[in-house]
Amino acid sequence: MTASLQLYSMRNGEDFATLLPKLPALGITKVEAYGAVFEAPDAFVRAVNDSGLEMPGCHMGLDYIQSDPSAAVAVAQTLGAKQVFVPYLDAAQRPTDAAGYAAFAKEVFATGAPFRDAGITFGWHNHDFELRALDDGSIPLDVMFEAAPELSWEGDLAWVIVGGGDPLTYINKYSAQLAAIHVKDIAPNGENLDEDGWADLGQGTVDWTALIAACRRLPQEIEYVLEHDNPSDPMRYATTSAAAFAKVWENTNV
Repeated sequence: MTASLQLYSMRNGEDFATLLPKLPALGITKVEAYGAVFEAPDAFVRAVNDSGLEMPGCHMGLDYIQSDPSAAVAVAQTLGAKQVFVPYLDAAQRPTDAAGYAAFAKEVFATGAPFRDAGITFGWHNHDFELRALDDGSIPLDVMFEAAPELSWEGDLAWVIVGGGDPLTYINKYSAQLAAIHVKDIAPNGENLDEDGWADLGQGTVDWTALIAACRRLPQEIEYVLEHDNPSDPMRYATTSAAAFAKVWENTNV
């Protein structure tokens, strides 16, 4: 098993045409795309294929999808994506109570209908704000999955921790929705401030051996995606983290 690499992690490094051919030598055979590739998906797919890579999933903004759902599905199909996740909601757009998040979850689920019709898994990718209690005491992520239980989930488990949640609890609680996870590490408190407090995989505080073991016990196949939101050296990050993932995988033979 090898992990995908979320290309957002590499946005401040080499251009994709230079980067992609280097990834297989690192043990990275798959990538996860984001909005930067949507303007020229055919050229991007050629570069992925020419590099011997696969691209099982991508992130698409909700506004991008809703502006032209058919075009968005066509882009996903061009990319060959089997999974599409809505990755974020700007602070100004976020609901303020449980009713608002329930309605939002239903909106996201409805938006995914043409993707599901095309055989593409469609879901939500969390950050930390979905784990922080609202004034009414509700936890947005819980509200979302209770309101839209068939909405798939790409669990960013490090953001779950940052938001104050227990990732093992969420893996077990929403195992049926879990389709993919982001594998990222959190630096010790006060360290890596130039990288927004994130760390290369294996050099932080997250017990990834336990988390991946829990995911591997699930009956469905999970896609594992390496990510670092702001690495100071993207190639260092990718090299170190791919090696660390291979070691973690070897140590979680369940």
